[in-house]
Amino acid sequence: MKIDRLETINLRFEYADGFTYAGGKCTGRLTSLVLVHCDNGQVGIGSAYSHPALVHLIVQHQLAPLLVGQDPTDVERLWDRMYRITRWYGRKGAALSALGAIDTACWDLRGKSLGKPVWQLLGGENPHCPAYASALLWKDIPQLADEAAQLVCRGFRRVKMRLGRGDDYDRPAVSAVRRAIGNDCDLLCDGSMRYSLDEARALGRFLAEQNVFWFEEPFQSEDIDSYVALRGTVGVPLAAGENEFGLQGFRELIRAGALDIVQPDACRCGGISEVKRVADLARTSGLRFATHSWSDAVAIVANAHVVSTMSNGITVEIDQTGNPFVEELLVEPLQVIDGCLALSRSPGLGIALNPSVVEKYRMADPLNIPDGSYSDMVFGAQHWHG
Repeated sequence: MKIDRLETINLRFEYADGFTYAGGKCTGRLTSLVLVHCDNGQVGIGSAYSHPALVHLIVQHQLAPLLVGQDPTDVERLWDRMYRITRWYGRKGAALSALGAIDTACWDLRGKSLGKPVWQLLGGENPHCPAYASALLWKDIPQLADEAAQLVCRGFRRVKMRLGRGDDYDRPAVSAVRRAIGNDCDLLCDGSMRYSLDEARALGRFLAEQNVFWFEEPFQSEDIDSYVALRGTVGVPLAAGENEFGLQGFRELIRAGALDIVQPDACRCGGISEVKRVADLARTSGLRFATHSWSDAVAIVANAHVVSTMSNGITVEIDQTGNPFVEELLVEPLQVIDGCLALSRSPGLGIALNPSVVEKYRMADPLNIPDGSYSDMVFGAQHWHG
């Protein structure tokens, strides 16, 4: 089996109304699929969560010529090959996300060639992965509480809410969600990088009183010193990593003693291979990991294959904001039962894309992105909320 060609598919969805959060008003969502086509007809599926035009250019104009004719199951060698050629402008950001999409697709192909699911290739024994509902953006508190209760009714036993709106909102909102989900479910809180150290410390003590499972990203991702200063002082585990890239980035966080829980993401930090490396490093450092996922179902499944196999793996994130790239992209939709995401026993990632959904949201020109606020990615000054 040899790589014949690589295909990039950029997807765009526009909300009818959208949602409000720390970044302003989200108007739509973007993601990029990368398909590795082989000469025997097999196709590997991966995804990247980054600037769509950059993903397209990096994959098609640099990495594809490097990979055509290569054995896709030689995953580790190909990862190193891609990393070395992009190192001079990569190491973080779009380049690492793009090569990670290819890496995930190659893991899918390795599993298909061996007739085994990826979770089994990674040493796992159980085709289930704990999952949490990621939603609960800024809205009126009664609505927030109702939404939290609905998420539990959908089978989730952990839910995550967004804070960073100010004490007049944050504390009553946390209390309301805690009451709505009860004490048998876990409550996770995302600080949206909007706090000073003193503010985070005061809020963290309150979150401990509410038995919050973790306090995520209270500070900007570059502000490692504040993470170090806060960790271990408020009684709530500190989590971050969705804005970090690669093993070398996470190594710096771990060396500094900045976190209790690291949050790599296959579609951002370098694919399944790099998530596994980060998880291994966290384990040897006595830390837990829980993958971030905020883009599409391919990334969620890729992350879950790793989390399900690791003794220090906690949970995988599942976007519940009405994102069709999560809810509609796969032929067999994601299924959460009693807090766990079911993984397939089929070879590879065990997923197939819904072609009608792919065509519905496919962007005709990956270099022409309409203005909008696509959660993490913003195009057009009128949509920027600094």
